[in-house]
Amino acid sequence: MIKTIGLLARKSGWTHAQFMKHWIETHAPLALAVPGLRRYVQNHIGDERTRADIPALTLDIDGIAELWFDDHAALEAAARSPEMQALHADGALFIGRIRSYVVEEKVVVG
Repeated sequence: MIKTIGLLARKSGWTHAQFMKHWIETHAPLALAVPGLRRYVQNHIGDERTRADIPALTLDIDGIAELWFDDHAALEAAARSPEMQALHADGALFIGRIRSYVVEEKVVVG
């Protein structure tokens, strides 16, 4: 399986609470209809860890989204679907900035 990870920041004029409400109540149900989507995880940021020995990135995000697919072909097919297009259109309503990656997990523990 492969997954995409998206670092999400709310649109200007939206509070964090408004962003979270829309992400949970409106956006998440749209993901249920995306063909080939095996898993969808919303990572809600509760706190931040810092380290004295390594400077922090200057990156303000409101959440991290994970979308899981069987393989690249399934991801590409999903991206062309009307359901994913609807998900992206909704995202444009409340997501102001995004940085997305396609990643492959290498489990070390667990």
